Amino acid sequence: MNENINWINEQKIERAINNLQKNNMKAYYAKDNDELINIIKSIVKEGETVSVGGSISLFETKVIDLLRNGKYNFLDRYKENLTPADIKEIYRKSFSADAYFASANAVTEEGEIFNVDGNGNRVAAILYGPDKVVLVVGVNKIVKNIDEAIKRNKCISGPANAKRLNMSTPCAKVGYCMDCKSDDRICCEYTLIKRQRTANRIHVIFVNDSLGF
Repeated sequence: MNENINWINEQKIERAINNLQKNNMKAYYAKDNDELINIIKSIVKEGETVSVGGSISLFETKVIDLLRNGKYNFLDRYKENLTPADIKEIYRKSFSADAYFASANAVTEEGEIFNVDGNGNRVAAILYGPDKVVLVVGVNKIVKNIDEAIKRNKCISGPANAKRLNMSTPCAKVGYCMDCKSDDRICCEYTLIKRQRTANRIHVIFVNDSLGF
């Protein structure tokens, strides 16, 4: 990455970190993947029960591999041959997990976390239940404010995820949100976290790389 672009990214990360911390959330900057894994190990102890929301970022950063190493009680929603009933049970058990891992659709420089879900299991667990929430966020998801967060979902994360999941939605065909009424619509539950009442329950780890959608 060009050193000047790298510097600009670091300034955005620093602003987001400072404001997240003002809003009672822990925030970190991982300069590389090894540092990311070490930060996670400092937050989550071996033997703890962990779960994840749907996230490409967790695969790209090998966080899924870490959770599968046998040192954690991993409620693995991606395990082969799971039935719909099995997955539903994992979703429910996730609310009592020690730590819940996910990413975010956007994080504002003002220290807010914006997410959009289809079923709502991910945003529900982020909002309440698990003792700790760990969000792994690429610098590409940092936006100036909530208006930019909404635009990002309509123009990038929503259509890209609909395409990835082979949904029969207009956005998966044209590449931008059309506010559809499709049965396959994945943008159903919208949440904005402006502040946490429980200090340092949410941990946001920024990576100076483009991750997920």
